[in-house]
Amino acid sequence: MAELQNYQYVLIALVFVWSGFVRSGLGFGGAVMSLPFLLLIDNRPLVYLPIIAVHLLFFSSITVWQNYQKHRKQSLTGANERVESGTIDWAYLKKSMKIMIVPKLIGVAGLLTIPASVMTGIIFSIVSVYAVTYILNKPFKSTNPLLDKLFLMLGAYISGTSLIGAPLIISVYSTHVSKYQLRDTLFVLWFILVVIKMIAFLIAGVDLQLIHHLWLLPCATVGHLIGLRFHQKIVDGDPKIFYRVLGVSLLSVSLMGVVSLFIK
Repeated sequence: MAELQNYQYVLIALVFVWSGFVRSGLGFGGAVMSLPFLLLIDNRPLVYLPIIAVHLLFFSSITVWQNYQKHRKQSLTGANERVESGTIDWAYLKKSMKIMIVPKLIGVAGLLTIPASVMTGIIFSIVSVYAVTYILNKPFKSTNPLLDKLFLMLGAYISGTSLIGAPLIISVYSTHVSKYQLRDTLFVLWFILVVIKMIAFLIAGVDLQLIHHLWLLPCATVGHLIGLRFHQKIVDGDPKIFYRVLGVSLLSVSLMGVVSLFIK
């Protein structure tokens, strides 16, 4: 991340605040909602993906542990009647991982061989599709077991290439996991998938950009804390307007990114 201008560092910091907010607020999207902005600032996916991956490992662990402690205390006092079996659906997590593991590994191998410009184009294209589904309020839906497997496999593969397969995976998880267990179950899933990716990065000798965590982790923490407050409103309320505004923003940025690739 060397040789950047000061204003680019400021913009990157703001994007990571946004990334932390989206990740904790929605339970997904830390990568898919931030990569388009980061690639417009500096078009090098392999610089940012390790940073996003480490942040996801850190914040997902903290959030799941805090929720586990909270629900444990509530169960002891009889105050928690929503999730008697805990905040994580371990049964469905294990079932889905059996479907996703091979496509995930194939996707990881693809990231390490595809040129940065091509990978950036793929990322912007995928995000554009997601953005349109948000704008139309018609997210991907899984309606039968075959679609379940297809979406999980595609989501795992895309997650392996760029960490932005969440919308496809969530389309399946949201129909099989209760909304009170959904975020924590997804966080555990992201943790597993990201560990696989980090191992691949280490084997391939990819720079993990550890020095930049010193200033980007606090930025993501600010967004994370704001997102935690926002999450309960999402669970209890109707997030349609938020998703539509988000979709318009993402589509605009992605189209700009695609155009910039051709201009270069």
